[in-house]
Amino acid sequence: MKKLLPPQLFLLVSVLMGLVCWYFDFSHYVVFPFNLAGLPLLIGGLAVAQIAKNLFHDAETNVNTFALPDTFVTTGIYQYSRNPMYVGLCLSLLGVAVLYQGSLSSFILVIGFFLVVDRWYIKSEEATMRSVFGQSYLDYCSRTRKWI
Repeated sequence: MKKLLPPQLFLLVSVLMGLVCWYFDFSHYVVFPFNLAGLPLLIGGLAVAQIAKNLFHDAETNVNTFALPDTFVTTGIYQYSRNPMYVGLCLSLLGVAVLYQGSLSSFILVIGFFLVVDRWYIKSEEATMRSVFGQSYLDYCSRTRKWI
């Protein structure tokens, strides 16, 4: 069975967000033009995720969540967060929720996305990083926050 990658989950939740809030005709709390404030969140979050991904490419390591890491990246944005790609995706999804005019269901789905990322993807990745890189990864964890 193919595993669901984080960008795929991001797209799935983005679409689900729109379908749920309009199909069930939930109240919208951020009306036009104020919902456009979600655009910088969406773009900024995607930029953060792309910058982090580019650092992986520069280090010639794989980006696949479920593959073994080739190289341990601690430079650039990884000095401030152990998971900047996920920070970017969560920020972007928050922007999508605002663009969808801020229905409560949209924000609940953002929280759900955050919890899945934190409890499933990151938990699995951190276990892999500990087994592959050992003490150097533990030292990195002690000086770098998990999120921000």
